Amino acid sequence: MGKLEFDFWFADAVIVAAGSSVRMGGIDKLLEPLNGQPLLQWSVEALSRAESVSGVFVVVRPDRVDEFRRFPWLDGIQVIPGGKERSDSVRAGLAKTTARVVLVHDGARPLVSIPLIDAVAKAASEHGAAIPALPLSDALKRTAGSQVVSALDRTGLVRAQTPQAARRDLLAAAFEKAGDKSFPDEAELLEAVGVPVVTVPGDPSNVKVTDQADLEMVRALARGRSGERIGFGEDIHSFGPADGLMLGGIEIAGAPRLYGHSDGDVVMHAVATAVLSACGLGDIGRLFPANDPDTTGISGMKLLGMAVGAAQAAGWSVDRAHVSIVGARPRLGARRLDAMRRPIATILGLTRDDSVAVVASTGNLSGPEGEGRAIRATALVTVVRR
Repeated sequence: MGKLEFDFWFADAVIVAAGSSVRMGGIDKLLEPLNGQPLLQWSVEALSRAESVSGVFVVVRPDRVDEFRRFPWLDGIQVIPGGKERSDSVRAGLAKTTARVVLVHDGARPLVSIPLIDAVAKAASEHGAAIPALPLSDALKRTAGSQVVSALDRTGLVRAQTPQAARRDLLAAAFEKAGDKSFPDEAELLEAVGVPVVTVPGDPSNVKVTDQADLEMVRALARGRSGERIGFGEDIHSFGPADGLMLGGIEIAGAPRLYGHSDGDVVMHAVATAVLSACGLGDIGRLFPANDPDTTGISGMKLLGMAVGAAQAAGWSVDRAHVSIVGARPRLGARRLDAMRRPIATILGLTRDDSVAVVASTGNLSGPEGEGRAIRATALVTVVRR
């Protein structure tokens, strides 16, 4: 294959947008505005502008095909009826493609970058199949109820993103071998039939919108101003046997403590990672590894202070922060959330009343957070040059 063919228009993109947004509380996330344009439009435009992509196909629920075909920002884009399961929708989109490589992207990942799209497409063209992936930085624990029973080795574990890509012939053959079986993503389908899948570095900003907190996050990222950088941080810890929950720099004495190498304060850890990410300094897992005996039991507030110090040494200062806490317990009312704002703002060096926001979600959750076994925190932090 010649260089020109490799660099330009050798891939088709299938954007899967046939979900029902059940975790959005009745909001149609695909049409929610980001900087004045629908969320799905961001995904469509990114794939359309990528140098590797020749054609874009959007797969939606059958009852919405006519609605989507009327949108002016989908002029020239084929809108295809999907199926009940993700695999059914991908099959429908794949049937319309003709390019050598096929990219499959979640329509609810609006901030995917063009360099990431092209990197995944080129890796799939070279190796057969590829996905973008992010390393896991959090310690993993197996629990029984609220009790930690064992540690899990996170070596080799990653978080998969989209677009996921494969040579068209390999993906079509994989679906044929799989029959009617459904798969959560294309990488798992390909692995099931023996096709190796390589990874390329993912992008922390390539967030999938599944709930209201995610939507707020991508809105903040989309509003990024010139001269600013925005960093994303996330942390999750399971509850341990001890009492005295540390969260956002405050202690909730009646709640069980989160298990971790430090004090388990997922809020402070998420903010610290966001600060470091915005400044290109990695994450707290790299700066303060969990196997370092000097940081055993260390306060999350101290870790955040060290992250802010590293940012300042690199020439950055924090301008504002947004934190979202997700967990079924304990209940976090306005009083506790306001109390968390104060230590966060103090450590970040912020004095404006609107510079730090802390919100919480406790209902309609799934996974360990919904089961009351863990708390997850995400943070967006904006930094500016000093």
